[in-house]
This record gives sequence, C-alpha cells and structure tokens, in this order.
Amino acid sequence: MSTLPPPLNFALVGCGAIATTQANALRELPALVCLSHCVDEDPAKAAAFAAKYKLSVASWVAVLANPHIDAIALCVPSGLHTCMGAEALRAGKHVIIEKPMAASVSGCDELIAAQQASGRQLAIICQHRFDPASQAIHALLQKNALGRLIAAEVRIAWFRTQEYYDSGAGRGTWAMDGGGCLMTQGIHTLDLLLWFCGPVREVSARVATAAHQRIEVEDLVCATLTFANGALGTLFASTATYPGFPARLALHGTEGTAVLEGDELHVLALKGQPVVKGPPASAQSVQVATGGTRLATQETAASSTDSAWKWGDAHREQFADFIAAIHENRPPLVDGDAGRAAVALIQAIYQSSRSGLSVRL
Repeated sequence: MSTLPPPLNFALVGCGAIATTQANALRELPALVCLSHCVDEDPAKAAAFAAKYKLSVASWVAVLANPHIDAIALCVPSGLHTCMGAEALRAGKHVIIEKPMAASVSGCDELIAAQQASGRQLAIICQHRFDPASQAIHALLQKNALGRLIAAEVRIAWFRTQEYYDSGAGRGTWAMDGGGCLMTQGIHTLDLLLWFCGPVREVSARVATAAHQRIEVEDLVCATLTFANGALGTLFASTATYPGFPARLALHGTEGTAVLEGDELHVLALKGQPVVKGPPASAQSVQVATGGTRLATQETAASSTDSAWKWGDAHREQFADFIAAIHENRPPLVDGDAGRAAVALIQAIYQSSRSGLSVRL
C-alpha cells in the first residue's frame, strides 16, 4: 500500500488580498501542505495575517535561510516577481508566483534560468486552467471535437474605479504592474487562449488610457491575432467598461463552437449533437462529451465540502498540481514557459500599439 510523502512546508510572501485566497486553498490540502510562515513588509499586516491563519511571522531573509521551508507562494507586486522569485529559487526553494510571471519577458527569462539552474520547480498562478469547464474544453480540443480551429474571440469587459488605481503607490505603473488591463486583469483569459489555441504568430493592436487618470498603463485594448496554426483571433480588454461584465472566450472550429463566459461553459455546439447552453446543464453535458475528463486529486475530492465549484477551488487544484510536480519531478501544468508565453504576447501587443505596425512573435 503506497503512502503519501510528508506535507511540504510553505511560506506565503505578501499578505495582500490574493494571499487570503491562496492561504484558504492551501488549508484545504492538509495531507499535502503545511503553511507555516508568512512575510510582509508591513509588520501590522503580517501580524494580522499570521494571527488569522496561526502562522509564524518571518522576514524574507529568514525564510530563505530556513532549511525546513520547502516552497514559497509569492504574492508580491508584479515588479518584484523576478528578483524575489529568482532569489528564492537560488536558495533552494520551489516557487509558485501569482500572475503575471514577471513585468517583462526578460524578467521571465531570468526566472526560467534560475529555475533550471536550481533544479527546483516553478509555477505561475493561472488557476482558470483548472476550472472544470476549461479542463473539459481543453479535452475536447485534444480530441479534435471542434474540428480544425479557425477563429477565437476574447472579450474582457471589466471595470475598475479610479479609487482602485489610487489605492497603491505602484498600481497602474509600468514598473510595478508591467501593464494595465491586459497584464493585470486580462492575462488569465490570454493564458487560456494560448492553452487552447497554441502560440500566436502575429499581432496588430491599439491600446489607450481612455477613462482613468494618474496611471501610466492602458485601460482599453483592441487587437487582432494570427495563430501559428492559421486561426484568426480578436481581443477586446478593458477596465473601463461600466459596470463590468463576465470575461468571454469563444472558440470556433469547422465542426463546432465552444464558449466560456465567467468561467462557466456558456455554449457547446458540436455537429450532430444537441446544443448545450448555460452552466446548469453544462457540467453533466461536458462530462459526457469529454468522457468524464477532469483534473482532480483524491485529496481535493475528499476535502471539498460543497459540490458546487466556487472561488478558490481552482487555486486549490493548481496547488495540488504544483505539489504533485515537485514529488514527481515533472513540470507543473503552468510552468515558466507557459508564464513567459502570456507575457510575451502582451508585450507584443504593446509594441504593436506603440509602433502602429503588426508584430511577429
């Protein structure tokens, strides 16, 4: 009878809003993870977070030097991902970083080099790959159920107030965020797009700061994409579309169409089969269409107290995959190359807008 390896000891670095989601997800994996330490430059914030989750407060230097800490969940601003992630890898820690991987492609390359030199694992939080609907659509694509992919549409019509951008000194800056609505918000949907459709060969784009003040980055993007497989794509992304709408990703093939909206299957239309519409029917229908394909672990299946998929469940699934990758010495689903691909596409979009020309990747 096989036995599980001992839980990995995690430290969580950066005690902001997303840290709560990550801590809750890690606590749902008690047989795999022990979250033991937290770090934040604000002592009061670190103390409050530690009290809530019964953790030890530590400094960054102490976490790196602690031989009992196996892995670090990095929840600091994007502009710090490269230096802190690379430092943690060089210290012998496995590292999982909140999106985006880094504020630049060169920063991604530095992280990949540090990971390869260290022999440790590196993952980027793109949890929507682990949503049941995303997993099901990916399985359909692997079976060519949609036929030859010919087009993709992305619409990320979100809204952020001026107060959101004014709430932090580095928010809305190139140095700390690496970009605006596309890099900070839209990258989740772009990661799914690349996972579904493969690499982009060429982009033509325009970006603007249309509705917000005192920010350096964009709040509106329109782009056309040409994929390496010949499919065409359109992209609209914004944080200026009041009051905000669910992100939408539509895939069109010669044999059918699949549409994700708000992380749920909105439409699945395959030639010769009834059209599936709306999330209430989608879970069962997609399971049938894909032969029951879904990425999950015995640990997560046993730990979930609610059969309905909810916020944080995908984070839990991604942490489970990251931990399995460490034990199995294999790349995680969202590794450094995947994280870099999304950042490279976004930077190509920015370059196209600045030059007024199409950009080949």
